[in-house]
Amino acid sequence: MAVSEAAVVLPSSVKAESALVSESPGAAAATAATSVTRATVAAAATMGPEAQVSKAALATKLLSLSGVFAVHKPKGPTSAELLNRLKEKLLAEAGMPSLEWSKRKKQTLKIGHGGTLDSAARGVLVVGIGRGTKMLTSMLSGSKRYIATGELGKATDTLDSTGKVTEEKPYDKITQEDIESILQKFTGNIMQVPPLYSALKKDGQRLSTLMKRGEAVEAKPARPVTVYNISLQKFQPPFFTLDVECGGGFYIRSLVSDIGRELSSCATVLELTRTKQGPFTLEDHALPEDKWTIHDIAQSLELCASLLPAELALKKPKSEESHEQGLSCAYITLNEPKGDDDVTKTL
Repeated sequence: MAVSEAAVVLPSSVKAESALVSESPGAAAATAATSVTRATVAAAATMGPEAQVSKAALATKLLSLSGVFAVHKPKGPTSAELLNRLKEKLLAEAGMPSLEWSKRKKQTLKIGHGGTLDSAARGVLVVGIGRGTKMLTSMLSGSKRYIATGELGKATDTLDSTGKVTEEKPYDKITQEDIESILQKFTGNIMQVPPLYSALKKDGQRLSTLMKRGEAVEAKPARPVTVYNISLQKFQPPFFTLDVECGGGFYIRSLVSDIGRELSSCATVLELTRTKQGPFTLEDHALPEDKWTIHDIAQSLELCASLLPAELALKKPKSEESHEQGLSCAYITLNEPKGDDDVTKTL
């Protein structure tokens, strides 16, 4: 389940204007305070000397950040949208208006995430910054834990509550014991068919994109996945709640759908929360949006460094200045042929 890092690609909205700060820490600070662009010059003119120095120091600190941390993704935005929001908040705090850079040297501050969450899902989203994006592969291959609430008697085309209802079946005779008795079938090394609405690709395009266009899409063949543990937490017909710990490439939506089918009914996901990804937990490590500051992220990077495996910790770059550091609004894509709960998206 290796992940390869692709070349940096600038989005169309950024290509025309994206540029970078200078190649040395001192020059980077000076550039942050006295940008050659009109917008930054105008902004600097409204700030006093102390404010300019403060912004320059924050910009330098932002450029030095490198490692892996976690944020709390709420329901609503996609993982990519959330990452973009994080990027914009950091740029604004450092006094670096987005899209307003002077071209000096082609260096970027990379920021990306490992393990996509659907827009309807919430929970832990692991983020890599700087050379920390190189560590995201391990986040994909590590274990993940989810709390999922399913609804019996109803199936949708997306296998969750965002899709159109495609089937309804009786569920009134299903008991708690019935559900508990079949969970063992979904534990261990099993084969799973991924959903049609997923980030898996056909001819370079996501299956979900093809489905939304109304194009005919064949289901991907079943593939091996691992479920370390699964338990029924609550059953109040037609709703049931599962606690699932699984490996990379596993689809919770497919699991819930398969459970419904095994019970001679059907089922779809209503709520999905990722409570753990690798060593990062929602309760202890995921930063809420009000903590998306340069200072809080720097502290989180230090804390999270101790959670990484020894081999990664040794490779982890220190949060230090580099003459090669710069900043631009770049999109970096880690090609990951896994499920929508596992695809890496980076900005």
